[in-house]
Amino acid sequence: MRQTTTPRDDLTAHDFNAQAFLDSAGLAKTIVQYGRDEVIFTQGDTSEHVLYVQSGGVKLSVLSKTGKEAVVAMLGPGDFFGEGCLAGQPVRMGSATAMTPSAILRVEKAQMVRLLHRQHEMSDRFIAHMLTRNIRIEEDLIDQLFNSSEKRLARTLLLLAKHGMPSAPDHIVVRISQATLAEMIGTTRSRVNAFLNKFKKLGCLEYGGQRPLTIKTAALALMLRE
Repeated sequence: MRQTTTPRDDLTAHDFNAQAFLDSAGLAKTIVQYGRDEVIFTQGDTSEHVLYVQSGGVKLSVLSKTGKEAVVAMLGPGDFFGEGCLAGQPVRMGSATAMTPSAILRVEKAQMVRLLHRQHEMSDRFIAHMLTRNIRIEEDLIDQLFNSSEKRLARTLLLLAKHGMPSAPDHIVVRISQATLAEMIGTTRSRVNAFLNKFKKLGCLEYGGQRPLTIKTAALALMLRE
């Protein structure tokens, strides 16, 4: 893990985006570099920072009292996480792990609160992020309750490929293990392997050996609607 502290920079009004505000004057930030499979924080750790994915990918998971792990979200560049501290959450309710080499920006809780109070545009962006996450959680719950594991896998792959987002490519490469996919949809690795082979035969993705998945989003979305 490599850690650097960056200087504070000026921000012009026309450059608005989440990253620009996190780099803005008056906000000290720390960027931490994580390697693949390196733990960012663990369930039960003290909750003192809001985190932002600059690059790479992050897996959020929860561990039950019986030792069973459930993956609850997969995050990419532009996503916030660890925001529970802003609502008074004293400890982390789950764990965060880097799926790929990742650059994570950490903002101390008190600084984030001041930024949200001072910058209305940033506050709006953050609220929109939170609402989107809540909608996603509701959709995930409905998916888990009513859809087959095959359809849950197809939907998860489309979410990983950011299907439907502006400028999202039709073909996208995703590095994720079958074991992680099984945890995300609540089934076994062997069933995930069978479904992936089926999707491959239908022309919805390409994979084999140690190669990552190449998801053909249009074809997979069409299969999911059938």
